[in-house]
Amino acid sequence: MGIDDGPIVVGGGPSGLAAAIALRELGIGPVTVIEREREAGGIPRHSDHTGFGLRDLRTVTSGPRYAARYRELAEASGVEVLAETMVTGWDAERALRVTGPAGRWELEPPAVVLATGCRERPRAARLVPGSRPAGVMTTSTLQQLVHVRGKKVGHRAVIIGAEHVSFSAVATLAHAGASVAGLVTELPKHQSFAAFRAGAAVRYRAPVWSRTAISAIHGDERVESVELTELGSGRTRTVECDLVVFTADWIPDHELPVMAGCDLDPGSLGPLVDQGLRTTRPGVFAAGNLLHPAETADICALDGRHVAASVSAYLRGSREWPSGVRLVARDPIVWVAPNLLIAAGHHPPRGRFLFRSREFVRRARVRIRQDGRGLWRARIGRLVPGRSAHVPSEWAESVDPAGGPVLFDLG
Repeated sequence: MGIDDGPIVVGGGPSGLAAAIALRELGIGPVTVIEREREAGGIPRHSDHTGFGLRDLRTVTSGPRYAARYRELAEASGVEVLAETMVTGWDAERALRVTGPAGRWELEPPAVVLATGCRERPRAARLVPGSRPAGVMTTSTLQQLVHVRGKKVGHRAVIIGAEHVSFSAVATLAHAGASVAGLVTELPKHQSFAAFRAGAAVRYRAPVWSRTAISAIHGDERVESVELTELGSGRTRTVECDLVVFTADWIPDHELPVMAGCDLDPGSLGPLVDQGLRTTRPGVFAAGNLLHPAETADICALDGRHVAASVSAYLRGSREWPSGVRLVARDPIVWVAPNLLIAAGHHPPRGRFLFRSREFVRRARVRIRQDGRGLWRARIGRLVPGRSAHVPSEWAESVDPAGGPVLFDLG
């Protein structure tokens, strides 16, 4: 049997590898993972800190060890991983154009799982003016340079962002022998846990400058300073540094869903998916941080296990493709995932819907309605931008599949 005879998983991070492994465990094969990096494992490969694997592997380990474990499981289950290989487009119904060390070719798999993850918006996408010196990067680039290549990246950094990954960047910089002048956020306060903030302040002496924006980067060959603007007063100040790290502000790697004609969610910018993680294009599924940028690796891996059941049912069934009712987020809610609702009896990953708020909200009360009819309402606690909250999925059983959009808001 050739690789065209089984499903293709695009992306070899936690969600993609977990999906492929689960498909093999369900008796589906062959299963092929297409990974553009030299080695599968995703972001955890160069996140050299502990905290990975609690929900999926029932252990806590470092990022590199977590990635290595998934590679081992994939190999043991018979998953084929095509590394240094990219899907560059689509032809016909589900024919994938692929480029790799062996050249260019096309695949026509019976199903495709998109697990391409997300990325931090770089400087260009954030429209930060100034000169274009060396020493400007995202956290992902920083971690690869430090933890994978063992490079020295600079002496004094300014970090743009103040959420979980931002504080991870603080630790990475310390490992590389660099200090942190400060973390900059336009929000009223940091978005991480209090313990992370306290640890950064005490151990690394890294202050958080809230309600502040980066307004320019200066330097000739190398970064020399940044200009910061206080949003309340409009006052500006210059901070000397030789490194600027852009963190958070995640966007899905959604080029392939767009080329496939999948409908996108306007809030997350990932593809619309139902509870089984089916997109709006028949035979194409999606999982992981392509849908909810950016959750932890273990949550993404559990997405992968969940989507495998849907792929298996599709390949072994009538291959009918259900249509769903839209689940629409209303401000200050940015997005909800999954965001399509199909008939009763279907549940999302871990039996919950994830959502994000653009604002800090205390004692938030979530309201879910369809055509003026209340489906669910409850107080769920504090909402923080950049951190997901969740609601249980039982209310979805009451959705009218012939009704209008389901509205998800606060009230």
